[in-house]
Amino acid sequence: QVQLVESGGGLVQAGGSLRLSCAASGSISFINAMGWYRQAPGKQRDLVARITGNGSTNYADNVKGRFIVSRDNAKNTLYLQMNSLKPDDTAVYYCNADRRNPFTVRTTTYWGQGTQVTVSS
Repeated sequence: QVQLVESGGGLVQAGGSLRLSCAASGSISFINAMGWYRQAPGKQRDLVARITGNGSTNYADNVKGRFIVSRDNAKNTLYLQMNSLKPDDTAVYYCNADRRNPFTVRTTTYWGQGTQVTVSS
């Protein structure tokens, strides 16, 4: 099992910045890709940014140039630096991690409980 705990959410004015953190614990060996997703009320959960074990990243088009995803493997922590925030960025942000079982070769995806980000206009 992998436990993921997000932190860093809050209320910020448009144009401001926030940094989210996601601390991983438990069976963290063989975690490969980690990512951030978000879900606004009444909408589906969408990818925000993702980073693989070797550092390759990809972003949703609507956050490119504003958000930066990074990970500190020594601290088992994933980050999301969010700049130039807009009211449309308001959502619950979730961290996830893909862990590959070395024996079965199956990948399991784990999710955190989410952290609320609210951007006021």
